[in-house]
Amino acid sequence: MNICKNVGSVYRPNIAKMVGKPTLRVVLAMFLFSLISLNAGLTDFKTIDAAHKAYEAKEYTKSAALYNGLEKKTAEKTYDVGNAYYKSKNYDAAIESYKKAKGVDKAMRLHNIGNAYFQKKDLDSAIKSYEEALKTGEDEETRFNLDLAKKMKKQQEKQKKQKKEQEKKKDQKDQNKKDNKDQKKDDQQKKDDQNKKDQKNKDKKDQEKKDQKKEKDQKKKDKDGQKKEKKKENDKKEGDKKKSDSQKEKKPKDKKGDKASGTPKEQKKMSKEEKIKQQELKRLLKKMEQKGTPTMMYQMGDDKRSKKSDDANPW
Repeated sequence: MNICKNVGSVYRPNIAKMVGKPTLRVVLAMFLFSLISLNAGLTDFKTIDAAHKAYEAKEYTKSAALYNGLEKKTAEKTYDVGNAYYKSKNYDAAIESYKKAKGVDKAMRLHNIGNAYFQKKDLDSAIKSYEEALKTGEDEETRFNLDLAKKMKKQQEKQKKQKKEQEKKKDQKDQNKKDNKDQKKDDQQKKDDQNKKDQKNKDKKDQEKKDQKKEKDQKKKDKDGQKKEKKKENDKKEGDKKKSDSQKEKKPKDKKGDKASGTPKEQKKMSKEEKIKQQELKRLLKKMEQKGTPTMMYQMGDDKRSKKSDDANPW
């Protein structure tokens, strides 16, 4: 595929340097073939004619095959084979043929080699070939192709740089995305861990509250039980006290006293003053017994009892 009007067209031998011209003058061609036929047999002549017709018919692969089939090969034939390969886009074979076609104008061969490298997008090799061609002599078309190759190289380098920067940005973007994803994952993990920790602390506090409430309820229960026991004990003591006081109030009378006085067996109720007198009497009698003093007993406070005679003995 032609990049421009110059690159892609190749020089043919023994013609003016008009790169890009699609046709070859018939007279010059016939003259070329007549020169070649002097050194070739009838078979070679027919083969060259067929190769030329195939080339003009754009059957470049067939043309190259016919040129290669010639028994006697010259620099011009090899050069034409290179052109056929070039037109069939077999650029490596074309470069090889141009390099072997020594004897044909060097500037022309280097120009065409530069074109083949250009088509392969090997711009460094193309620039080198064009520069070597210009060293043999200035040529407008070769100079144009050289400048174009240099511009293409700059553009290529710029594209490579842009592509590299885009890849770098993409890699950075992917890395940032990965980092953000990892960060989110880490944040979520931390959040989950914190939630677990908070839940664990909450469960612990709830358990502590339950234990405290349970302990408090148990203490209250124990305290209520103690109060009940104490109340029960106090009630029992109170009952015993009331019972004891009731029994004291209902004290039984002495049997001897009953016989002597002839009072009934039922216990008589005594006044508070009588109780005090009786208690005092008991105390005195007990004291006298302890000292061994003979006692004389008188019935105190009994008006109904008859008085004893003065002659009566006190014991």
